[in-house]
Order: sequence, then C-alpha cells, then structure tokens
Amino acid sequence: MALIALAADKGAPGVTTAAVALGAVWPRPVLVAECDQAGGDLVYRLPAAAPDDGDGDGGMLNPSRGLLSLAATARRGLRPDQVAEHCQRLVGGLDVLVGITNAEQAQAMTWLWGPLGRAFTGLAPVDVIADCGRLGADTPLLGLMREADLVVLLTRATLEQVAHLRERVAALTAELRGGPPIGVLVLADPRDFRGSIAEVDRILASAGARGRGAAHDPAQGPPPPDVTVLGGLALDPKGAELLSGRWGGRLDRSLLIRSAREVAGDLVGRLPSSGRPLALPPPAQVPPPAPAAPPAQAQTQAPAPAEGRR
Repeated sequence: MALIALAADKGAPGVTTAAVALGAVWPRPVLVAECDQAGGDLVYRLPAAAPDDGDGDGGMLNPSRGLLSLAATARRGLRPDQVAEHCQRLVGGLDVLVGITNAEQAQAMTWLWGPLGRAFTGLAPVDVIADCGRLGADTPLLGLMREADLVVLLTRATLEQVAHLRERVAALTAELRGGPPIGVLVLADPRDFRGSIAEVDRILASAGARGRGAAHDPAQGPPPPDVTVLGGLALDPKGAELLSGRWGGRLDRSLLIRSAREVAGDLVGRLPSSGRPLALPPPAQVPPPAPAAPPAQAQTQAPAPAEGRR
C-alpha cells in the first residue's frame, strides 16, 4: 500500500532500530524490509517466531530466505505476491524481509531496487518500512526511493550532523527529481526531547533547507530543498536493547517505543488510506502497546532473550 524509505546520512546510526520500533507499533499491517547496502543486522539481532504458533522462539532467522532468495526468483520479473514467500516472522509477530549479509552481495543486485519498490507499493493492504541504512553518493537505492510515498531521514540534534543532513536533502531532491516528499526524524535526548527537535528545525531553516516554520524569500533565488521535521525518536539505549531481546522488562514502557508510537501515528496520517487490491494476506504485527491497559490485556511482546545464540 504505502512505502516508507527510512535512511540516514553520515554519523547518524540507528536506522534498523528505528525501523523495527516503528514496525512494532505500526497501526496498520506492515512489513519491515532490510535494504541496507552494507548488509543487514536482523539475523544477528532478533529471534524468529516458532513455526507452529508464530509466537514462541523459533531460533535464528534464516539468512538465505529474504532479499537474496527473492532476487534469485525475480530475474524474469517481480510481482507483489512473490514477496510474502520470502518473508519471515519475528517473535512478537512482526514480519520482516531479511536483507543481504554483506556489501559484496549488493553489487550483483543493483537492478533489483526499482522493481522491488514497485512490488512494495503493490502490497495492499500492507505498508512497507524499508530500512535503507546510510546513504552515500549515487546509491543504487534511488530506484527504490523513487517509488516511495515518503523518504524519512534520521539525524541527531548536532550542528555537524544536521549540516550533513542538509546536504543529503539537497542531493536527494535533485536525484529524485520531483519524487516523494522528504521528512526528518530527530534522534533526540529524552532530557530535552522537544527542544532538540525544535533546534534541528531551526538549524535546517537557518542553513537553507526549509523547516516547518520557515518561509522562503523569492529575492534570494530558487527555493531551498523542502524538508519537514516530522518529530523525534527517543535516544533510549535500554529500550533498544530490550527491542533486541538483550534484557528483560516491559517494552511498551520504554521511551523508544512510546516515542515510536507517536511518530507511527503521525506518519500513517500522511500516507494513502487504501491501495491496489492484492491476493496476499496481510503480515501479522506486534499490536500497538497500551500503557494504561489492565494487566489482563495483551501487551507488546519483546523478543526472547538473545543470550546463547550466535
């Protein structure tokens, strides 16, 4: 239905964590797809669901089932209904398309990204969050990003990282040539969460890229790249570890998930409400956690502890 390309520029890690956090609380059926050219991390981070009930720990994800196996079957064309055959399910119910395991594999897959983006947009009623990793010059992922409904770039609230972000926005605006809108998510310190987001907005406006409240003066020439600061995700190391199954606790109470829920709701409000019909069952997902629910009500389930697995 809708395709969100999630990426970062130099010095802004955390794209995979952000993609999984957003997928865990996404209010519509969703698939998280690893499209990082440097190699994916999900097979090393998160356990697969047991095949019998889709809930318990079924061991490691299969690195051979995912983007690699999909590419092998897509040489003669790629249809949306082929994607589901190569997806796997995490403990907790989130469906994922596992990416490549090293950068060398990406060199033989440059042809795939445009067709894959078109296949993703045909997965009605399933949205796709594509983890595009860190972008570089002339990235082959431009073919996928041109098909996206929204490109979202992550940044930290520092002058140097926002400066890199501004250059990346300008480059993407030129390369996508009137393609999808570009938004920004700020990886913000919880101690000054709103202030950090506002500071990034201010820096983007003063550096030449338009923030939410900045207006362009026609006397200054062509308008600068248009970018919207969409909000923020909390810099929450403990929440990120819990999302990876590395310690016990309540995932739905973490600052990361609480901020992700707010962002997910805002993003869905910006996306198409319906898509092209497709004979593909929607992937199951982790239900949105409800902090105020009584103990008997279902809550978000964290992945099982990862200790002892390679």
